[in-house]
Amino acid sequence: MTPTLVRHHRHAESSAPEDTGSRARDWAEIQERMLAPLYEAVYRRLEVGAATRMLSLGCGSGLALLIAAGRGAHVTGIDADRKRLALARTRLRPETVGDAGTTAAGPLLLDGVPAVGTGHQPYGLITAFTPIGCSADDAEELVGSLGAAVPLAARNSTVVLTGWGPPERCATAAVLRVAARLAEGTGSPGAGGWLGAQRDDLEDVALRTGLKPDGSGRVACPFGYADLDSAVRGLLSTRLFDTAVRATDRTQVEKEVAEALHPHLRRDGTVWMPNVFRYLVCTT
Repeated sequence: MTPTLVRHHRHAESSAPEDTGSRARDWAEIQERMLAPLYEAVYRRLEVGAATRMLSLGCGSGLALLIAAGRGAHVTGIDADRKRLALARTRLRPETVGDAGTTAAGPLLLDGVPAVGTGHQPYGLITAFTPIGCSADDAEELVGSLGAAVPLAARNSTVVLTGWGPPERCATAAVLRVAARLAEGTGSPGAGGWLGAQRDDLEDVALRTGLKPDGSGRVACPFGYADLDSAVRGLLSTRLFDTAVRATDRTQVEKEVAEALHPHLRRDGTVWMPNVFRYLVCTT
């Protein structure tokens, strides 16, 4: 029986520029791996393993799920972007995962948070690996998603929130400011563009959702690309430039992003941008 879903529209496809699937593939093949050090650091700290039942909010094309499953965890992934979710289904046990989610043998992959009381065992870990600290509404959207997800967790379970580090320690900040500048005048100040992380962003989300902070950490996640074209495609796949594309056009956004990347272009043609991300460990 397909679970009842509580829909959330964080980065939903209906609000994004037209995408034939290439952007989702760019995310899976180029950009998603940039946050792998963050996933690994969190899993090591929490000793994720066979006893872990994990719910991943914004699971994308499934890399964080794949790493957790490789450690023996039982994983469920939620993402509103159905193209990314389709890639996750291919990546995670393609022989068992179908359009409605999964058979009993495989992971559960859904486009909305299951409603309370659908018969699932409680989760012991909820992760929100989509970093906040970029757009005007990303913290609000995370609060909404957690409001639906936390009731699915067992008492005293762990919730991990993530965000961008200080702008001065994120080389990508200057590139993301292109999105904010091009989106000016759209009626959505800062939407899809860089605002800069605030020191207590994650603690504020925890407070608003009734979570108790229980430690934090910072992880270096450099963005490295084989060439300038890969860097542009990878960054645009993040959805942080969607408002800028709607306000202008994709060609202009690609051109200005490429120009902003030139200071990070190395002699061998690769692009390298050091970044730091922060995570907050909470309990329900």
